[in-house]
Formats: sequence, structure tokens, C-alpha cells
Amino acid sequence: QVQLVESGGGLVQAGGSLRLSCVASGGAFSRYTMGWFRQAPGKEREIVARITQSGRTLYYVDSVKGRFTISRDNAKNTANLQMNSLKPEDTAVYYCAAVEGVLTRITNEYKYWGQGTQVTVSS
Repeated sequence: QVQLVESGGGLVQAGGSLRLSCVASGGAFSRYTMGWFRQAPGKEREIVARITQSGRTLYYVDSVKGRFTISRDNAKNTANLQMNSLKPEDTAVYYCAAVEGVLTRITNEYKYWGQGTQVTVSS
């Protein structure tokens, strides 16, 4: 059983930056595809970025390309999401998630989820 704990959310002005971190415990972190998702009020949860076990293959949703960077440190069991040039539309609860042995962008295919961290971007 993998436990994921996110941190780093907060309130920031438009144009600012935040760095989200996700610490994993209870499993072999290096075997998991890691994803960052977000859910705004009244909207479905959507994938923001995904990184493979080795960190070589990355995916970003179009709306964050060039502004967000996903990374991982398998030695520290952490996955990070650096968010720059934040916009009010980035406001949401952000979740990290993990799945073993599957390269996917589909929300329902991720098995383990953190509790989420709120990101609020003011205009």
C-alpha cells in the first residue's frame, strides 16, 4: 500500500510560482508512474502532468506546457511540480497519484492518491 502526501500549495498572485511536492511511502516508488492532477470547483479532475518511472518521458496538458515542470527523485521517493507564470484558471485542488506498471493519462487508472493541496491564484 502506497501513501502519498502533497505539500506546497497556497495563495499566490497571477504570474507567481509555487512548487508542489509529493512524498511517497509504503511501496517501491521507482516502479510507479506518477501523475499530478487538479480539480477546480464544479469541474472534473484532470491530469496536469505525468512522469514515467525513469523520469525520461513526460506529459503535460496543453494549458500548462511551458509553465509547469514535473520531476521526480527516486532516491527520495518524491515527485514535484514546479508551477511558474500561474494564472487564475490554475486555481484548483492539486493531487498527486501513482500507478504501477502502467503508462497512462487516465484518471481512473491511477490506484493511489494523495489528499490534495489547494492552489489559489489571485488576479
